[in-house]
Amino acid sequence: MKIGIVVYSWSGNTLSVAGKLREHLIGAGHSVELLPITVAGTRERGARKFELGPLPDLDSYEGVVFGGAVEAFSLTPVLSAYLEQMAPLAGKKVACLVTQQFPYPWMGGSRAIRQMKKICMRKGGTIVGAAVVNWAASRREKTASAAIESLGRAF
Repeated sequence: MKIGIVVYSWSGNTLSVAGKLREHLIGAGHSVELLPITVAGTRERGARKFELGPLPDLDSYEGVVFGGAVEAFSLTPVLSAYLEQMAPLAGKKVACLVTQQFPYPWMGGSRAIRQMKKICMRKGGTIVGAAVVNWAASRREKTASAAIESLGRAF
């Protein structure tokens, strides 16, 4: 399956998990590309005003993973803006990935996943998986490994 991993990562944490997921999916026989979302110029963390850079085109992918961080107990506004502007996802399998600093998914991660799913379903995507990675040092490896395994099985 040809899979695109669309990711916005302000600090590099989400990008590092997305890179490991990419390698896992390639190891399972998929063709996978990492598609970063960028902003024009600079963006301070939490800023709601920004301009997106060139938008990744998803037409050639059968599956898509969207990844972003939790900001203020919600999905990062950059990924949210991209999801709202992207083309329809009809016929595509979709998985959602978020990273967060707080220790429990109910502290923003679950809400961010719900926000992503709602937009993706409205765009016609079929949700096949979702995962929250806690970035606190004591949970990072365990939650990242679980997320990668879970999302890998989704495809």
